[in-house]
Amino acid sequence: MRLTSRPSLVRAVLGVAVAGGLALSLTACYSTSDSESNNTAPIHRENPELPESEATPLAVVPDLSGGVDTQVAVDESFTSALTLLGLTPAPVGDATFADGAFSFPITGGNVSYYDPEGEVRPYVQGDIQHDGSGISLSSGDTVVELTNFDIDPGASKLYGDVSVNGEPAAGHAYLFNLWGGTLEPLRTEGTDAVLEGTTVHVSSEAAELLNTTFETDLVPDELLVGVATITVATQ
Repeated sequence: MRLTSRPSLVRAVLGVAVAGGLALSLTACYSTSDSESNNTAPIHRENPELPESEATPLAVVPDLSGGVDTQVAVDESFTSALTLLGLTPAPVGDATFADGAFSFPITGGNVSYYDPEGEVRPYVQGDIQHDGSGISLSSGDTVVELTNFDIDPGASKLYGDVSVNGEPAAGHAYLFNLWGGTLEPLRTEGTDAVLEGTTVHVSSEAAELLNTTFETDLVPDELLVGVATITVATQ
C-alpha cells in the first residue's frame, strides 16, 4: 500500500534557544533514552510529583494559537501494518498529507517551562491543541476517525477524540506516546522554531481499540507510526 495523499501522525520535540521561550518550553516535552530500537518505544515511567514551592517558570507561552503545525513522517512499519489490515488512511478536517507526512495545524494551548535543575516535575507543563483535524482509517464500511489531537508535553502523550462510522466512541482518549530519544537539535526557519526527531507510537489503548473495531490482533502496542516535527511561530 502506498500512502499517496494519505495520512500519518504527529511530530513533537525539544530544544534550547531564544526565540526559544517557546522552543525552550517545548524542549523537555519528551523523555530521552540512551538506546532504543526504532521500532519500539521505551517504557514510560511517570515523573514523581515534587512540591512546586515558590518556583517560578523560566518561560511561559500563554497562547500557542499562532501556529504553525505538528507533522509526522510516516514510517514503513506503519504503512506495512495498514497494508496487512487492509486499512486506507486519509486526512480529516484541516489536516493534510504531502510528501509522506501528515500535517495538523496547531490551534491553541499554552506551555510553562521550569528550571530542569529545580524541584518542579514535570518541568514542562501545558498542552498543544490541534482542533478540527485528524486522520481516518477505513476498511469496507467501517471508518474510524481520530481527531482533535491534544499533546500533553509533561506526560509525552497525545490524546484525541475517536469516532466509528460517525458515532462518538471515546473522548480525549490516549492515542499515541512520544519518545525524544532521536530528537535533533533545535533549528530556526525565519521566525519559526522547528523541533524534529521525536518518534510517535500507538498506545496500548489505541491498539486495543483498533484491534477490536477491525476484528484483528495485528496492531501491536507501541507500533511505530513515524517521526514527528513541531513548527511553532515565535512571533
